[in-house]
Amino acid sequence: MTESRAVLITGCSTGIGRATALRLHQAGMPVYASARRLETLDELAAKGINTLQLDVTDENSMTLAVKRIVDERGAVGTLINNAGSGVYGAVEDVALDTARASFEVNLWGAVRLSQLVLPGMRAQGRGRIVNVSSIFGKFSAPGGAIYMGAKHALEAYSDAMRLELAPFGVKVSLIEPGTVKTEFYVNQMMLFAGPPDTVYADFYNELANYGIAIHEGKNRAGKAIITPDEVATVIEKAVTSPNPKARYAVGRLARGLLALRRYLPDPVFDRFVRSQFPTP
Repeated sequence: MTESRAVLITGCSTGIGRATALRLHQAGMPVYASARRLETLDELAAKGINTLQLDVTDENSMTLAVKRIVDERGAVGTLINNAGSGVYGAVEDVALDTARASFEVNLWGAVRLSQLVLPGMRAQGRGRIVNVSSIFGKFSAPGGAIYMGAKHALEAYSDAMRLELAPFGVKVSLIEPGTVKTEFYVNQMMLFAGPPDTVYADFYNELANYGIAIHEGKNRAGKAIITPDEVATVIEKAVTSPNPKARYAVGRLARGLLALRRYLPDPVFDRFVRSQFPTP
């Protein structure tokens, strides 16, 4: 089977996905940029990038997207699972349907797309799967149990998959960025879940103000914020390196926090988290 270099990227309407599509296209790779709403990809299409509609919560949408690439290229050579959404709220407040919907986007979409592309990768004897996680795939902060739980699950899934697929020439990497300057808040991808009479109302206000301060560069995390293109640069390394790493921490904030999580005992790290993040 002729090796396919086709790259399928999810969540390309803005941010990391869009920056990655542009960077890999400029590197000469046949990129298929996808998003739930096709019209958000018009700029990418104008630059000669293949675009397709793909909703990672819809089986038919995922199946048709992969089928198109297989029909045109023989297989998906690289899958970049980037699509995501954020649901924030105290564990007591978040409705189970809301929590399940968050996992559908942040975990199950990546799982199902991986299942769909793997037969083609195995047939050609090589492939890449790059899963965009977060520093919150390694530790959690108050208010983020659902979103961060999904990222933790994505990391565990990726670790098992990396070991399972190595004999078939398929390599799996995780990307763990710190805070990225995207339209996460502007386009309301981050939701605050809770009833109107929640006892956590003041906490949610603090969380919202904290997030805004980060994206405006007004606090410590905001001063270390990174751009989508910085993350895209690292994704390109994971895609093109002959021996990609299992994990890529992106940005000094990510490297510092992940080192602290690795070496500090839980009680000490808990005190650190309380000192840095809003708490109820």
